[in-house]
Amino acid sequence: MATPLDLQEQEQLEELKHFWKKYGNLITWVLLIVFGALAAWNVYNYWQRGQAVKASVLYDSVESAAESGDMTLLARSFDDMKSRFGRTTYAQQSGLLVAKTLDAKGNIEGAKAALAWVADHASDEGYQAIAKLRLAAVLMELKAYGEARKQLEGSFPAQFAPLVADRLGDIDVLQGNKAEAVVEYRKAYQGLDPQLQYRRMVEVKLNALGVDPQAATPAAGGSQ
Repeated sequence: MATPLDLQEQEQLEELKHFWKKYGNLITWVLLIVFGALAAWNVYNYWQRGQAVKASVLYDSVESAAESGDMTLLARSFDDMKSRFGRTTYAQQSGLLVAKTLDAKGNIEGAKAALAWVADHASDEGYQAIAKLRLAAVLMELKAYGEARKQLEGSFPAQFAPLVADRLGDIDVLQGNKAEAVVEYRKAYQGLDPQLQYRRMVEVKLNALGVDPQAATPAAGGSQ
């Protein structure tokens, strides 16, 4: 004979069955999604670590080719890096190293292509900024001043602002725009840390244009 406790448990069981019949499928899918996401995240992290290890090995190949001057190996290794590990930091570093090596070898078009790839594909804004600054310099060598100026448009990390101004000043000088060059060089001079040797280089450029940077600084500050 069933007791009140047995009947209560039976009611609870029936309610549980009804609840699970109504919501069980949804709950199962939610749990699958949650645990699936966690599993995917762990797999992704593992994959990322694996990618970084493999990319580092390939970067060693790029570095070795650059040091030995093996241009065939350099091109092949960089192509592999771009196709297999294009989103890694090693790929961005490889692009900058390849560009530097090719430029030293007189292959300015090759250097231009490598820098353009980094500028377009870098996931790190610092590497992207460096690539754009170097690409602007290469384009200046090719006297493509308009293209060089385009590389310096848009947003840059704040710490690169003085370097961008300095490069714009260089373009203005090459195009014979002295007044514009002075404005850009002043921006660069005022934005650089006084302890940096680079600031001294900008000072020399201002002196060459007949400007005393020490006098320029107070004038700029007084106009704010």
